[in-house]
Amino acid sequence: MTKGSAEYVRRYYGVPAKQGMSVRVDGQSGRITGFRDAHLLVRFDGESRSTPCHPTWRVEYQSE
Repeated sequence: MTKGSAEYVRRYYGVPAKQGMSVRVDGQSGRITGFRDAHLLVRFDGESRSTPCHPTWRVEYQSE
């Protein structure tokens, strides 16, 4: 299990994160586009680039 993988983030932080999932981070809506180190890469609505976000800091995972 690699530190920058979805599986690592799910197991280590106990979150349901997966690529393509909708999330709200500190009130902003976006989608998980990938994983880097132990962080989510989130592309917020209206943005062209993804931003690294900690998997448990003010993140709401949206069930789809």
